[in-house]
Amino acid sequence: MHLISQLLIGFVALIHLYIVYLEMFAWTTKGKETFKSFPKHLFEETKGMAANQGLYNGFLAAGLIWSFFISDAAWSANVAYFFLGCVAVAGIYGAITVQRSILFVQTVPATAAMLVTFLAQSSL
Repeated sequence: MHLISQLLIGFVALIHLYIVYLEMFAWTTKGKETFKSFPKHLFEETKGMAANQGLYNGFLAAGLIWSFFISDAAWSANVAYFFLGCVAVAGIYGAITVQRSILFVQTVPATAAMLVTFLAQSSL
């Protein structure tokens, strides 16, 4: 169960590293393909704002990756819970305000990782 927890946390971190790339480096190219409901003429104008959002997603990924390097199992899980919770809340907000699919890209994997991490901690 612990391995599945780690894989799910890693998966969420990878999603956020991709979001970093998308928002910081590919906003005006791949971003247009990804965020279809966003007006095409605004991508260039919002490039700086998207890069800032990408940076915040990088912090989420960094926190999840950090949890792998904490030797105390309880603290590692606590750090993972915090950052996964941030991802889940951000996904809910994004689904409400930007695009419904964000719920499935961010919130569902983060919630699954939290649940499996909880079950892994319960079995220790």
